[in-house]
Amino acid sequence: MTASDEPQRTAGTALPPPRHKRLFLVALSLLATALFLGLGIWQVERRAWKLDLIARVEARLAAPPVPAPGRAAWPTISRDADEYRRVMARGRFLPDRAVRTLAVTEKGAGSWLLEPLVTEAGDTILINRGFVPAEWQPSPGDGEGSATVTGLLRLPEPGGGFLRSNDPAHDRWYSRDVAAIADAKGLGPVAPYFIDADASGNRPGAPVGGLTVLAFRNHHLIYALTWFGLAALSGYAAYRALRER
Repeated sequence: MTASDEPQRTAGTALPPPRHKRLFLVALSLLATALFLGLGIWQVERRAWKLDLIARVEARLAAPPVPAPGRAAWPTISRDADEYRRVMARGRFLPDRAVRTLAVTEKGAGSWLLEPLVTEAGDTILINRGFVPAEWQPSPGDGEGSATVTGLLRLPEPGGGFLRSNDPAHDRWYSRDVAAIADAKGLGPVAPYFIDADASGNRPGAPVGGLTVLAFRNHHLIYALTWFGLAALSGYAAYRALRER
C-alpha cells in the first residue's frame, strides 16, 4: 500500500475510540442511567409517603383530644397510626421521679421536664411538661394533686442524642428514652410513649409546654429531578457512543 492509499486524516479531527472501548462506555452509561432512574423513582415514592404523612399529622392536630391509650392498647401503638395524636390524661404526678433531658428550643438551651403521671386507671405515662431553663427549680407544691394533661402522643427516643449516650447512673439524659427512664426511676410498667404537654397548662414559673416542633423536610421532588437529569445525561452519553463511527 502506498502512502496515497492510507486513510486521510483531517487536521484537528479526532478518531473515535476503538470498538471495545466504545462498548465499555455504552455499558457504563446505560448502567448509570438505570441507577439514576431507580434513585429518581425512589425519591418520587418517598415524596408520596412524606405528603401522606404530613396530611395524616395535620388531620390529627385538627382533631379533638381523645383519652390517652390505656394498657390494653399499648402493644398496638405505632408511629404511623398514633404519633402526634392529640390525647389527654388525668391523674397525679410523681415529682420525685422526674428527669430532665437536654433541650434546645426557641427559648434557648435548657431541659425538657419529664414527669411520670399515674392515671386514674392506674397506668403510668411519662409527661413532657415542657421546657425549663438550666437554673429552674420547682416551686413548692408544683406537680402535686390531681392534674389533667392534654398534648401530643410521641414515641420514645432511645439511646441518646447526637454523639451522646444517656447516662442513667448519673441521671444525665440526652433523649426522651421512656423505657430507660422508667427503669432508672423504678416506675415499673409504663406506656410505650410520652405526651408532649401543650400550652394549656402554662403558668408563671412552671415548665413551658406547647413547644413541639412540627416541621417535615420535603425536598424529594428536587432530589428526584436531579436524579432524572443525571439519567438523561447518562442516556445521551450512551447514544453518542453508539452513534460514533
